[in-house]
Order: sequence, then C-alpha cells, then structure tokens
Amino acid sequence: MERREALKALALITGGAVLVPSCNFLKEDILIAYKNLQVTPSLQQLLASISDTIIPAGTIKGAAEINVQDFILVMVNDCMEPEDQKVFMHGLTSFNEYSKKVGGKSFSRLTPEEKANVVGAGLAIKIESEDTISPTEDDETKMERENQKALLEFLKITKRFTTQGFMMSEYIMTEIKPYKIIPGDYKGAVLVSDIKKEIIHG
Repeated sequence: MERREALKALALITGGAVLVPSCNFLKEDILIAYKNLQVTPSLQQLLASISDTIIPAGTIKGAAEINVQDFILVMVNDCMEPEDQKVFMHGLTSFNEYSKKVGGKSFSRLTPEEKANVVGAGLAIKIESEDTISPTEDDETKMERENQKALLEFLKITKRFTTQGFMMSEYIMTEIKPYKIIPGDYKGAVLVSDIKKEIIHG
C-alpha cells in the first residue's frame, strides 16, 4: 500500500514539474511567425488599432477587420533592413507611452477621435537637422530626440504599409474593386447619375 501511495505522489510531482514552465504569466510569448521582430500578441493588437485609426471602418471595412497588421509585420520582418526593423520596434514598443503623454491614456482606452489626434500628432513630429543640434546637448535631450525620431519613422512605415496592404487585400480586389476583363461589357447608354464610385478613405 505504501509503494502505491509513493508512486502516486511521484506521478503528481512529475506532472506538476512538466506544467510549471507553461504557467509563466510574467512574460508574454513572442510570435514566432516574425523571427526578426520581438512581437507579442499585445503589440500586434496595438499595431492593429493604429492601422485601423489610419483606415477606419466606414461604408467599407477598416484595416483591422482585414488583418492589415499581419501584412505590416510580414513586410517589416521580411523586407526591411535590421536597422529599420529596430527603429520600427522601438517606435511600436514606446507608442503607448507617447499616447499617454499626448492623449492622457494608453492607446486602447482612447476614443476613435482621440486616437486619430495622437496618430496625427506623431506624424507631425518635426525632427531637428543634425546641423542645428548643440554639441553640448545632454543625454536626456538626446534620448528624447531619438525616441521622437523612432516614433515618427514607425508611424510613417505603418501608414505606408497599411495603405499598401489595404489596397492589395483580397477584400478590396474582390469586393470593392473587382477585377474585370478589359475591355469589359459594352453599355451603349448609361446615365452619369447611375455610375457609382466607391470612396476609399485613408
């Protein structure tokens, strides 16, 4: 009987030891799909929210609804130089702090209008020319300037790939601007008022 109890206890201890590593909630898992970027699910969600602010849903779907953030991450991971990837990640990881500074809250807690204001302010950042920088500049000012530069570059990259990914998406190509064989159907008499043109904002 004692041997049976000892085996049960050993089985419980061994099983517990196997489960312990998978129960570490202190650090988020890194998404392995993007091997050159240290992207976590929360950062991916933040990027989705930023892209959706750049192209919000209206009469057609917004960027986040068609997962444009995945396209952005693939392009940065596969097509950009390591230095540019580093700048992108610097901007992404520091964006919530910038949002708190400019908008008063983390980005996810802002209203759509407030989000647009924060992104707009980030894209309007002016970077000083290297010629105008004082040689006696302190480390804190230098760090702040580098953060602003990274944030601006991050938003420019995000805006460019958001627009590209959105316009090249299956949704746009099949539902909004479906491909038609040239020259297409001939219609001899069409009223101008009957011609509809989709407005793609962004």
